[in-house]
Amino acid sequence: MRIGLVGYGHGGRFFHAPLISSLPAATFVGVVTRSAERRQLLATEHPGVPAFDSIGQLVEAGVDVLVVSTPLKGRPALVLDAIEHGVAVVSDKPFAADARQAQTLITMAERQGVQLSVYQNRRWDSDFLTVRKLIESGALGQVTRFESRIERYSPSSVNNGSGGGLLRDLGSHLVDQALLLFGPVTRVYAELDYVEKGQVFDNGFFMSLVHVNGVTSHLGGSCLQNTPGPRFRVTGTQGCYSVDGLDGQEVSVLAGLTPKSEGERWGVEEHRRWGWFEQGEVRERVSSERGCWNQFYLQLQAALQSGGPMPVDARDALATTRVLDAARLSAERHQVVQLSPSSVNEQNHNKILK
Repeated sequence: MRIGLVGYGHGGRFFHAPLISSLPAATFVGVVTRSAERRQLLATEHPGVPAFDSIGQLVEAGVDVLVVSTPLKGRPALVLDAIEHGVAVVSDKPFAADARQAQTLITMAERQGVQLSVYQNRRWDSDFLTVRKLIESGALGQVTRFESRIERYSPSSVNNGSGGGLLRDLGSHLVDQALLLFGPVTRVYAELDYVEKGQVFDNGFFMSLVHVNGVTSHLGGSCLQNTPGPRFRVTGTQGCYSVDGLDGQEVSVLAGLTPKSEGERWGVEEHRRWGWFEQGEVRERVSSERGCWNQFYLQLQAALQSGGPMPVDARDALATTRVLDAARLSAERHQVVQLSPSSVNEQNHNKILK
């Protein structure tokens, strides 16, 4: 498989290039970036991988799929450009600024007969895979409340518009995970945090989602939290699972490590970072599943070569975007937003496809 990357900023450099370059039986064809500084970084970090001025030039070099990892504001236009060139496309998250924009991208891909996926890499976080395993095995009984948050102290992220605000950026991960576990949502309530009045982009959020199956999801994120809460706390009739901290793959890629360089060590969480199962006086460690962001690209490779399903269906990302739209509306109106029946049916269809 021949893969091209569009953008070599923080996302392209750390969250895509290391995984693309580690993929067996694949060629990292090149990167579209006009920045002299980023071209130099590319030459240093991936010797022999050329830089291109445009998507058209990269397509002419021969690619099977283009991965678009640029700031949200200009990303949909680049995704459309890639679609019009007739090659498969992976869009970074958040997928779009709103559901209308997301639907436009999906419609255009379908018209062109182009396969489209969204890079929801945190589906392959160690902690999320552990949560999913516990739920599917029945170890927690019937889940009643799902709590999920990503909180950190990063003042430089305040009013950062690259991802459209924290709700749109990190929230896309948390909502995607909640929908994957518990299916469609009927009601949404949200609160957004701003450091200053008139600030364009939020720097924190809280969401309460009521799923059709009766589970309530409490999701939160902040870039100004000195004391983060548990990454997950999942409450069921037979016990509760909780885990602190973030999956270690992010730290690894930022340190210059890759699945190729680490081999079997990649994604393995040290035992002191494992979570806990608790029920009454019972408290015991739960070994964490191995994280594997590289599974996204392995599944992408299989899909393009054998015609199977893409690793993340673009319509899953559309369902997530509809929930995020409802959350922003809820915060603006200070009220619960009821999702339309058609939106719920769409979410349910996506769940059935899983």
